[in-house]
Amino acid sequence: MTDYIQIGKIVNTHGIKGELKVIPLTDDIERFEKLDTIFIEKEEDEFQVKKVWYKKNFVILKLKGYNNINDVLKFKNRFILIHKDDAIELPEDSYFIFEIKGLDVYHINGEKIGKVVDVLQPGANDVYVVKNGNKEYLIPAVKEFIKEINLEEGKIVIDPIEGMIE
Repeated sequence: MTDYIQIGKIVNTHGIKGELKVIPLTDDIERFEKLDTIFIEKEEDEFQVKKVWYKKNFVILKLKGYNNINDVLKFKNRFILIHKDDAIELPEDSYFIFEIKGLDVYHINGEKIGKVVDVLQPGANDVYVVKNGNKEYLIPAVKEFIKEINLEEGKIVIDPIEGMIE
């Protein structure tokens, strides 16, 4: 499913009429309203979205043809996917997390530091988790440290401060 991206995680059902409670994995929570169809992890079929609404920080999804809690219980703890072609357009110098994971990270002097294995979202800015063997580095995703992201070449160039990479 490499042509698909995760936009939410089904964490529970909602009510008894087949609604799904979803944690959004996108900054634009309203993007769910623009979806006609979705995919669900481990399912072959495409699902038609009947209705979308919000409750607290959750998205509640109603799928066409699913009108009973027993029909949707199997989707619990699975990811909601969309085709990459349906992804929202990002502003310049913004990237999807799936694009960043797996990129090689290099020091501005050319030395390879490691590979991005995860992206944390603790608050003000993302933090790239870079691993090299047993060593792990946390690199804040800010222009002060990230000098270049080149998706075509599969690399990130950083200019770390003293003590960041040791």
